[in-house]
Amino acid sequence: MNILIIHTAFIGDIVLSTALIAKLKDKYPDSNIFFLTTPLGKAVLANNPRIKEIICYDKHGNDKGFSAFIKLTFSLRAKKIDLCLCPHRYFRSSILSFFSGAKIKIGYDVASLSFLFTEKIKYDKTKHEVEKLLSFVDKSEKRYELEMYPDQNNINNIKKFIGKTNKKIITIAPGSKWFTKKWPEEYFKILIKNLSEVEDFLVIISGGEEEKEINLELSPKVIDLRGKISLLDLAALCKISDLVISNDSAPIHIASAFPKTKIFGIFGPTVKEFGFFPWSKNSTVFEVNNLYCRPCGIHGGNSCPEKHFRCMREILPESLEREIKNYLYSK
Repeated sequence: MNILIIHTAFIGDIVLSTALIAKLKDKYPDSNIFFLTTPLGKAVLANNPRIKEIICYDKHGNDKGFSAFIKLTFSLRAKKIDLCLCPHRYFRSSILSFFSGAKIKIGYDVASLSFLFTEKIKYDKTKHEVEKLLSFVDKSEKRYELEMYPDQNNINNIKKFIGKTNKKIITIAPGSKWFTKKWPEEYFKILIKNLSEVEDFLVIISGGEEEKEINLELSPKVIDLRGKISLLDLAALCKISDLVISNDSAPIHIASAFPKTKIFGIFGPTVKEFGFFPWSKNSTVFEVNNLYCRPCGIHGGNSCPEKHFRCMREILPESLEREIKNYLYSK
């Protein structure tokens, strides 16, 4: 059986879909799984032994335009797909599913052009995103973990920056695509400064080139890897970290692929009920409960609609620092 998954969403969404890949391979062990995704999605899925081929669709770059889209549909049909799963809810993915040539095409009931699917899955907002994805296969409630596969090169890349250490490794990811999902810059400064002064702690900052714009005033004791490592390098870093601290963004999902790594997630405008809280059982979410204006949007925004930003400002750095020390000293 040839199975195609179409998912061209954000990095975190692709990480979450690795549980779906595992469940598919469990149910159809002899299947060939093809995964159509973006260049960043391809970087996330690299080395996954369950995938036969990652099909890279650079929809905003080299593959932009109608002719590239048509060429892609012909290449998909040549793979003789039997089953197509489309967790991405937008029209372009629905059309790709339709033209894939698969006899069975499954997508969400709320997806754009959902009438093109032969089977529709109820999009249950009450469930975690991973649970939603697993429902594409069957109704079984067996738990599947997230999976990422950094190799020795990725581990060596991280060791090149941090060397040998016996300290507790704390990885902090201060960025997000959305402003209101970012814990205040000044709070990160305070937390990083205080943690870096603890002799037993090694503090590492992660993020892409855009996160370099966050002015953290780092001391020489802090290792700044923003813009210096790949997504699989970040996965390798999460794997060896004792603790990962992140806003509601991709790093909490990447870290969730490594159950031994503790995760502290900082949630402001978004809530756990949206289904994107850390999948790892070894995680804690920090949030301001019972705030009248929360949540204000599933993706956050560029400014606080109420102008006070209480959902983030009331999560104080000293409270987070206390919880970090309590956890790490109890290990």
